[in-house]
Parts: sequence; C-alpha cells; structure tokens
Amino acid sequence: MDSLQKENIVKVIKICIRNKFQNYKPESNNMPFHYRLLGRDRMALFSFIHSLNTTFGTSIFEPVAEMLASLKFQFARKQYEVGNSISEQAQSEIQRIINDLTEGKNPNKIDEIERIRRVCSKGTINKLKTVKVDLFIQSPDGTAHLFDLKTAKPNISNFKDFKRTLLEWVAIFLAKKPNAKVNSYIAIPYNPYDPKPYERWTLKGMLDLDNELKVAEEFWDFLGGEGTYSELLSCFERAGIELRPEIDKYFQKFK
Repeated sequence: MDSLQKENIVKVIKICIRNKFQNYKPESNNMPFHYRLLGRDRMALFSFIHSLNTTFGTSIFEPVAEMLASLKFQFARKQYEVGNSISEQAQSEIQRIINDLTEGKNPNKIDEIERIRRVCSKGTINKLKTVKVDLFIQSPDGTAHLFDLKTAKPNISNFKDFKRTLLEWVAIFLAKKPNAKVNSYIAIPYNPYDPKPYERWTLKGMLDLDNELKVAEEFWDFLGGEGTYSELLSCFERAGIELRPEIDKYFQKFK
C-alpha cells in the first residue's frame, strides 16, 4: 500500500469505530460487585469490547477487506447478492459431496466445483431467499472469489454447515454463469494461536485446506498483495492511537 491507501484504510477503521460509538448502548445489567471492584468505566469498556467482537466482521473487517481488494482486483463488494436460484440436481450433488466427506473421502474443491458445474442448470430451478456473501471479488481474468468471514475460532460443530454454504454459493453462482471460474472460501482474519500455527487440523476432513481456507496473512495478502497483513496491523495501530483521546473521553462519562 502507498501512503494514500494507508491513509484511506486508517480513515475507514476510524469511521467504523465512531459509528460503533454512536450506535452502542451499554448493557444495563446491574453488576454491583463488578462496578465496585473494577469501576463502571472499565466495565463499560469491557462491554463495548465484547459488543465490538461480535460485530467486528461486519463493522470493520468487511469494509476494510472491500477497500483493500478494490485496489488490486477488478471488482470488490461486501455483502454481495450472489443470487437466489439453485438447481435441484446441484442440491442433490452437494448432498452427495457432503456424504462422501462424512464417510472419510478427502475434500477436493476443484473436483467438487466441476461436479456441481455439470448439473448446475439441470432439473428444477429452485428459488431461495436472496443469498449474500460477506465479500465478493473478481479478478481481471474474470475469476470470482466468494468469501465467508468467520470468527478466529469458529465452532467446530458447524464445519459441515460451512462446507454446505460454500458449495451452495458455487451452485448459485454457476446457475447464472455455468462456464464461470469461481471459488468460495472460509476466511479467518487473524490467527489467535500466533506465534503457533493455526490449528488447521480442526477443519481437516470437510474443507480443502489448500483451496478453501485463508487465515491471517493468507487472506489479507491475497486481497492486497504481499505484505498487506503487516501493513494493515500498522494501520489499526495508528487508528487506535489517533482515536485514543475520543475513546478515553467517551468512557470518562461512566466513572
């Protein structure tokens, strides 16, 4: 990123946090022991951080990812409407893929996409509620990349649902453009285990780890080019320093 791009990223982060302040309502639960032990301002800050964690993806990561990807890719859009139609045969094929994986077959996203492509326009076309992807980007060569942004520690019990979602997105996209080049991914914005490697084994079995998962540097560097992740961390740090007086002033009123 050049200096102007970094400035714009910092601006996006600051706008996201300021919007969060404007719309944030501290929890009204009475916690007399906590208040007396830690202070209302610290409890308000704790509550704000908890609230921010639950919406970090939509309120900060998605707009930042959209902006970064727009610098490198032909098209980038958060909360993109991918479509609302899927073929009945594609749904059946997806179920067969899930069954194969459940029985121990190794995931192969390239093969799975081609299996879906072969039936993406066959049979009854079923209408769905319009499906949105967290982030949609398109390469100059026309390849579409559909991302599902997850928390740093996604619930292991939901991996089968994650896989189905990724395959359904492909089927919905191919229903409109059967010959399109497309892939879908789980994106995890940072590694909570750093400096240890991300525990990818927890996702093995359902996800094709090479073609269906991007964690931390893999995700951000894919969007913005090599070195983007470390530069992005610096942007967050700078935004935090510049926002600190506003943050301190905001929580002073809870003392």
